[in-house]
Amino acid sequence: MTVGVLALQGAFREHRQRLEQLGAGVREVRLPADLAGLSGLILPGGESTTMVRLLGEYGLWAPLRDFHASGGALWGTCAGAILLASEVTGGSPSLPPQPGLGLLDITVQRNAFGRQADSFTAPLDVEGLETPFPAVFIRAPVITRVGEAVRALAQVGGQTVHVQQGRVLASSFHPELTNDTRLHRLFLALAGERAY
Repeated sequence: MTVGVLALQGAFREHRQRLEQLGAGVREVRLPADLAGLSGLILPGGESTTMVRLLGEYGLWAPLRDFHASGGALWGTCAGAILLASEVTGGSPSLPPQPGLGLLDITVQRNAFGRQADSFTAPLDVEGLETPFPAVFIRAPVITRVGEAVRALAQVGGQTVHVQQGRVLASSFHPELTNDTRLHRLFLALAGERAY
Protein backbone atom coordinates (compact mmCIF):
# COMPACT_ATOMS: atom_id res chain seq x y z
CA MET A 1 0.00 0.00 0.00
CA THR A 2 1.18 3.51 -0.85
CA VAL A 3 -0.23 6.69 0.62
CA GLY A 4 0.49 10.27 -0.37
CA VAL A 5 1.21 13.52 1.40
CA LEU A 6 0.27 16.76 -0.36
CA ALA A 7 3.68 18.45 -0.62
CA LEU A 8 2.94 21.95 -1.89
CA GLN A 9 3.59 23.74 1.41
CA GLY A 10 3.49 23.14 5.15
CA ALA A 11 4.42 20.22 7.41
CA PHE A 12 4.44 17.46 4.78
CA ARG A 13 7.92 16.12 5.65
CA GLU A 14 6.90 15.39 9.24
CA HIS A 15 3.83 13.45 8.05
CA ARG A 16 6.03 11.48 5.69
CA GLN A 17 8.39 10.60 8.56
CA ARG A 18 5.54 9.33 10.75
CA LEU A 19 4.15 7.19 7.93
CA GLU A 20 7.57 5.75 7.13
CA GLN A 21 8.05 4.93 10.83
CA LEU A 22 5.02 2.69 10.44
CA GLY A 23 6.45 1.00 7.34
CA ALA A 24 4.10 2.60 4.81
CA GLY A 25 5.08 3.42 1.26
CA VAL A 26 4.83 7.20 0.89
CA ARG A 27 4.71 9.49 -2.14
CA GLU A 28 4.88 13.29 -2.09
CA VAL A 29 2.02 14.69 -4.20
CA ARG A 30 2.52 17.88 -6.19
CA LEU A 31 0.80 17.12 -9.50
CA PRO A 32 -2.42 15.29 -10.48
CA ALA A 33 -0.43 12.34 -11.87
CA ASP A 34 1.08 11.77 -8.41
CA LEU A 35 -2.31 10.58 -7.14
CA ALA A 36 -2.31 7.47 -9.34
CA GLY A 37 -2.34 4.22 -7.36
CA LEU A 38 -2.55 5.84 -3.93
CA SER A 39 -4.83 4.42 -1.25
CA GLY A 40 -4.93 7.58 0.85
CA LEU A 41 -3.71 11.17 0.99
CA ILE A 42 -2.83 13.51 3.86
CA LEU A 43 -3.39 17.26 3.44
CA PRO A 44 -0.94 18.74 5.97
CA GLY A 45 -0.93 21.83 8.13
CA GLY A 46 0.51 25.03 6.73
CA GLU A 47 -1.05 28.23 5.45
CA SER A 48 -4.48 27.54 4.00
CA THR A 49 -4.69 30.59 1.72
CA THR A 50 -1.33 29.68 0.18
CA MET A 51 -2.47 26.09 -0.28
CA VAL A 52 -5.68 27.24 -1.97
CA ARG A 53 -3.62 29.25 -4.48
CA LEU A 54 -1.19 26.39 -5.14
CA LEU A 55 -3.98 23.84 -5.63
CA GLY A 56 -5.23 26.06 -8.43
CA GLU A 57 -1.80 26.62 -9.96
CA TYR A 58 -1.05 22.89 -10.03
CA GLY A 59 -4.50 21.90 -11.27
CA LEU A 60 -5.34 19.74 -8.26
CA TRP A 61 -8.90 20.76 -7.31
CA ALA A 62 -10.77 18.35 -9.60
CA PRO A 63 -8.23 15.48 -9.28
CA LEU A 64 -8.52 15.60 -5.47
CA ARG A 65 -12.31 15.44 -5.68
CA ASP A 66 -12.02 12.56 -8.15
CA PHE A 67 -9.60 10.78 -5.79
CA HIS A 68 -12.20 11.01 -3.03
CA ALA A 69 -15.03 9.94 -5.34
CA SER A 70 -13.09 6.84 -6.40
CA GLY A 71 -12.64 5.69 -2.78
CA GLY A 72 -9.37 7.25 -1.68
CA ALA A 73 -9.04 8.04 2.03
CA LEU A 74 -8.25 11.64 2.98
CA TRP A 75 -6.95 13.21 6.19
CA GLY A 76 -6.63 16.95 6.63
CA THR A 77 -4.64 18.31 9.58
CA CYS A 78 -4.89 21.97 10.64
CA ALA A 79 -4.85 23.87 7.31
CA GLY A 80 -5.65 20.57 5.57
CA ALA A 81 -8.85 20.31 7.63
CA ILE A 82 -9.81 23.79 6.39
CA LEU A 83 -9.30 22.66 2.77
CA LEU A 84 -11.65 19.68 3.24
CA ALA A 85 -14.50 21.63 4.87
CA SER A 86 -17.77 22.52 3.19
CA GLU A 87 -17.76 25.94 4.90
CA VAL A 88 -14.93 28.14 6.22
CA THR A 89 -15.36 31.15 8.51
CA GLY A 90 -12.92 33.53 10.22
CA GLY A 91 -9.94 35.35 8.81
CA SER A 92 -10.15 38.95 7.68
CA PRO A 93 -13.69 40.21 6.90
CA SER A 94 -12.21 42.10 3.92
CA LEU A 95 -11.16 38.85 2.23
CA PRO A 96 -13.52 36.87 -0.01
CA PRO A 97 -14.78 33.50 1.30
CA GLN A 98 -12.07 30.87 1.07
CA PRO A 99 -12.84 28.05 -1.37
CA GLY A 100 -12.47 24.45 -0.28
CA LEU A 101 -12.89 20.93 -1.54
CA GLY A 102 -16.25 20.56 0.22
CA LEU A 103 -15.65 16.88 0.96
CA LEU A 104 -16.49 17.04 4.66
CA ASP A 105 -19.82 18.39 5.97
CA ILE A 106 -18.36 20.70 8.61
CA THR A 107 -17.92 24.40 9.26
CA VAL A 108 -14.38 25.39 10.25
CA GLN A 109 -13.40 28.66 11.89
CA ARG A 110 -9.86 29.64 10.91
CA ASN A 111 -7.30 30.55 13.60
CA ALA A 112 -9.94 30.01 16.30
CA PHE A 113 -7.36 29.19 18.98
CA GLY A 114 -5.42 32.40 18.37
CA ARG A 115 -2.05 33.36 16.95
CA GLN A 116 1.28 31.51 16.94
CA ALA A 117 2.01 32.79 20.46
CA ASP A 118 -1.16 31.06 21.68
CA SER A 119 0.03 27.61 20.56
CA PHE A 120 -0.35 24.80 23.09
CA THR A 121 -0.25 21.03 23.58
CA ALA A 122 -3.16 19.23 25.23
CA PRO A 123 -3.83 15.59 26.17
CA LEU A 124 -6.73 14.68 23.90
CA ASP A 125 -9.19 11.85 24.49
CA VAL A 126 -9.74 10.46 20.99
CA GLU A 127 -12.36 7.86 20.18
CA GLY A 128 -10.51 4.66 19.28
CA LEU A 129 -7.42 5.38 21.41
CA GLU A 130 -7.01 3.89 24.89
CA THR A 131 -4.91 6.75 26.30
CA PRO A 132 -4.85 10.51 25.55
CA PHE A 133 -3.07 11.78 22.44
CA PRO A 134 -0.58 14.69 22.87
CA ALA A 135 -2.23 17.11 20.43
CA VAL A 136 -0.22 20.14 19.26
CA PHE A 137 -2.34 23.21 18.38
CA ILE A 138 -0.65 25.96 16.31
CA ARG A 139 -2.89 28.76 14.96
CA ALA A 140 -5.46 26.00 14.94
CA PRO A 141 -8.94 26.07 13.44
CA VAL A 142 -11.99 24.85 15.32
CA ILE A 143 -14.86 22.80 13.94
CA THR A 144 -17.95 24.84 14.82
CA ARG A 145 -20.56 22.73 12.99
CA VAL A 146 -20.69 18.99 12.40
CA GLY A 147 -23.06 17.60 9.76
CA GLU A 148 -25.36 14.65 10.40
CA ALA A 149 -23.05 12.20 8.63
CA VAL A 150 -19.97 13.37 10.54
CA ARG A 151 -18.71 11.76 13.77
CA ALA A 152 -17.00 14.00 16.33
CA LEU A 153 -14.06 11.95 17.64
CA ALA A 154 -12.37 14.41 20.02
CA GLN A 155 -12.93 17.74 21.76
CA VAL A 156 -10.80 20.18 23.72
CA GLY A 157 -12.40 22.79 25.96
CA GLY A 158 -15.80 21.86 24.56
CA GLN A 159 -14.64 22.52 20.97
CA THR A 160 -14.66 19.77 18.34
CA VAL A 161 -11.16 19.20 16.95
CA HIS A 162 -11.17 15.74 15.29
CA VAL A 163 -13.90 14.30 13.06
CA GLN A 164 -14.62 11.57 10.53
CA GLN A 165 -17.09 11.28 7.66
CA GLY A 166 -16.73 7.97 5.86
CA ARG A 167 -13.20 7.81 4.46
CA VAL A 168 -12.39 11.44 5.34
CA LEU A 169 -10.73 12.56 8.58
CA ALA A 170 -10.00 16.09 9.79
CA SER A 171 -7.92 17.23 12.78
CA SER A 172 -7.51 20.81 14.00
CA PHE A 173 -4.13 19.93 15.47
CA HIS A 174 -0.72 18.70 14.23
CA PRO A 175 -0.36 14.94 14.98
CA GLU A 176 2.83 14.84 12.89
CA LEU A 177 4.68 17.08 15.39
CA THR A 178 4.72 14.40 18.09
CA ASN A 179 6.39 10.99 18.21
CA ASP A 180 2.99 9.37 18.78
CA THR A 181 2.05 7.54 15.57
CA ARG A 182 -1.33 6.16 16.67
CA LEU A 183 -3.47 8.51 14.55
CA HIS A 184 -1.29 7.85 11.51
CA ARG A 185 -1.78 4.13 12.15
CA LEU A 186 -5.56 4.61 12.19
CA PHE A 187 -5.36 6.55 8.92
CA LEU A 188 -3.35 3.73 7.32
CA ALA A 189 -6.03 1.26 8.40
CA LEU A 190 -8.67 3.47 6.76
CA ALA A 191 -6.60 3.80 3.59
CA GLY A 192 -5.92 0.06 3.61
CA GLU A 193 -9.56 -0.61 2.81
CA ARG A 194 -8.72 0.64 -0.68
CA ALA A 195 -5.25 -0.94 -0.97
CA TYR A 196 -4.36 -1.88 -4.55
